[in-house]
Amino acid sequence: MSEIYLPLHSGEAPQWLLSRMKKLADKIVRVIILEYGELEFLRRISDPIFFQSFSNVLGFDWNSSGSTTVLTGVLKAVLNKPDFEIRVAGGKGANAIRTPEEIRKFALEMSIDAEKLIRFSRLSAKADNSALIDGYTLYHHAIFFTPKYFTVVQQGMNPEEKLARRYHWSVYENIPELRDVHSGIISDRIENEVVNMISSKSEQAVEIGVDIIRDGSFRRDYGRLLSIVRKDRMIYVPRKIDWKAVEKAYQLQPERFEDLLLVKGIGRETIRALALISDLIYNVDYDKQDPAKYCFAVGGKDGVPFPVRRDVYDQVIEFMHELLKQTDLESFEKRRALERLHRSFRT
Repeated sequence: MSEIYLPLHSGEAPQWLLSRMKKLADKIVRVIILEYGELEFLRRISDPIFFQSFSNVLGFDWNSSGSTTVLTGVLKAVLNKPDFEIRVAGGKGANAIRTPEEIRKFALEMSIDAEKLIRFSRLSAKADNSALIDGYTLYHHAIFFTPKYFTVVQQGMNPEEKLARRYHWSVYENIPELRDVHSGIISDRIENEVVNMISSKSEQAVEIGVDIIRDGSFRRDYGRLLSIVRKDRMIYVPRKIDWKAVEKAYQLQPERFEDLLLVKGIGRETIRALALISDLIYNVDYDKQDPAKYCFAVGGKDGVPFPVRRDVYDQVIEFMHELLKQTDLESFEKRRALERLHRSFRT
């Protein structure tokens, strides 16, 4: 397992640094797209280690959670222009809320289906916020797309613990079923227990949950669940269910979990309750293992190295080195960029 330290950080990058990052990012992005194509660029963005390394090469404080929001902002500035056939919509806070509006604008320019991308965007956000219940709440959401392919990078926070977690989705051509959709999740720590209803190990529990909604038995089973857990105070059962949303879902008769999840008001409380009902009443377990693949190491903020498997290290270094060689940067600028990358991977 690779380790990276990423404390929750609310600061912003200074303008002089952002300006420099955009210039360097533009050169690197052009090389990737020219040599490897748009699809490979999306695949690289969906790789948590490459994403973190890219931020470091550009000069941002690599071990800050702000690297996610800053790099996304830099890539939006670089990619959202006629030179490229890749667009980035969304971002942090209010920018995330404007994602559908931005998708429609770019889709019109590129003559592609906006509603498909908007559905994927909404589904990915709802999945990581409500169907993967790991203690983190999303505050950053960005979708990267070409006329044919798309991926999502989003980040959640646990403000009480001052922890952050970044979710990278695989690259897709069509909207996927919500099952093992991540190419990687990178986190401050691995949680002891989660509710992961987007794991293939939860497939039967998901089917039971959808059936409970469709046949109208959720309220009855929820009452049975409360009776069971009164004897076990260690089990957390949500007490605030949006019953209007449950009724709306019943009327809509969702055929798939994805349809249920997109019903307004169906959130993590309802999904957790459905998972517990499946487990404790119908004896069909759900996946409780944290799917995070990379764990941020414990350490101080500035200049703390993070250990990465040697083969991953070598691949990223080699790829970045090749990219920088092909840019028109001055030699000293290339050396400085590589030094920043090497420092971040120092073991």
